[in-house]
Amino acid sequence: MDDPFTDITQTLFEDKNILSEEYRPDIILERDSEIEAYTNALKDVLFGRNPANIFIYGKTGVGKTAVTEYMMDALRSEVQNRAEADPLHVHSINCNDHTVYRTVRALINSIRDDTDDTFPETGLSTAYALDTLYEEMDDREGSFLFILDEIDHLSNPDSLLYELPRARANGNLSTARVGVIGISNNYTFRSTLSPKVKDTLMEKEISFSPYDASELKSILTQRAEKAFIEDAYDNSAIALCAAIAAKDTGSARQAIDLLREGGDVAEERDATTITDEHIQLAEERVQRGRVKNKVRDQTIHGQLVLETVARLELDEKTPAKSKTIRTQYENVATNWGHDPLTTLKSIQNHLADLTMLGFLDRTERNEGRAGGVHFKYELVMDADAVLETRRDLESA
Repeated sequence: MDDPFTDITQTLFEDKNILSEEYRPDIILERDSEIEAYTNALKDVLFGRNPANIFIYGKTGVGKTAVTEYMMDALRSEVQNRAEADPLHVHSINCNDHTVYRTVRALINSIRDDTDDTFPETGLSTAYALDTLYEEMDDREGSFLFILDEIDHLSNPDSLLYELPRARANGNLSTARVGVIGISNNYTFRSTLSPKVKDTLMEKEISFSPYDASELKSILTQRAEKAFIEDAYDNSAIALCAAIAAKDTGSARQAIDLLREGGDVAEERDATTITDEHIQLAEERVQRGRVKNKVRDQTIHGQLVLETVARLELDEKTPAKSKTIRTQYENVATNWGHDPLTTLKSIQNHLADLTMLGFLDRTERNEGRAGGVHFKYELVMDADAVLETRRDLESA
């Protein structure tokens, strides 16, 4: 058999990495107002003052992380030129499924040098971990910015968000200063915090709205000029990617994924130019890929509840009440060999999480004295893709 790679001599991509998720552009487009708000919130660091606490809100793919990294790089650079500014330490932690102890432990270990002992995973109290964190900070002095990504997934965020902003006022820090930057997809996260935490935080809020088609076209054009060889794409293909993503999620990540996949489709068909047809063919691939990744990130019971709603959707039994979903869920879990959750409340909690994450749509129904007020749920993504992903995960 001939070498299968021998005939591959041409590519439409100049630098495919520019269309990857980890790529960070040198220039941030279409987020001028958010950058200005971020600048105003961070400026006290330049004068040796206590950093502000900042909460960043917005859906996935709207630039929260990219702008935050851009602002941290810019702030680090400017601090070097300011005599009044204290040394700046930036530490970023993803809080997904973290306890407060695990988060504090991760912060301690990110501050310590690689040659230092790591803080233990278990066996110590959260209070001791916080005291250790404060000691590490004071030893190094300066201003600390703790970026807590997916902060809404942190168990008991009240305790951490009450302790850190008050650390200096309570005498836990003497030479160091601290500010918290919380990043969340959940716009209602603040409302879940206790009143005393809200009063303590006094945070600046920056909301990232979904991109519109014009903004996405601007971002894609910048990426395409660097990612592809000359004349490798039609401008209409760029516009179509932007239009599809704007109509769906307003996510730059989705638009960029669609453009990259369109390039792959064009190459598979030995085309010299990416056209609208290639983007249309790529759309289904990207959609299914997004569903698979999102489903895979959920807990096993979150997945099982989602699969249940997908099955009800295909049977035309949605919108469905949580009690109906629970009954079907028990069958789904048992068929896959999992022990089902035993309370309706636990099912409702998963339904609420899946709704917040954009998997489900929830509507409130009032059926009067007979039925009372209740919620009904239905799927907002492709049911077949959900079931296909679940089969793949169970067979892995």
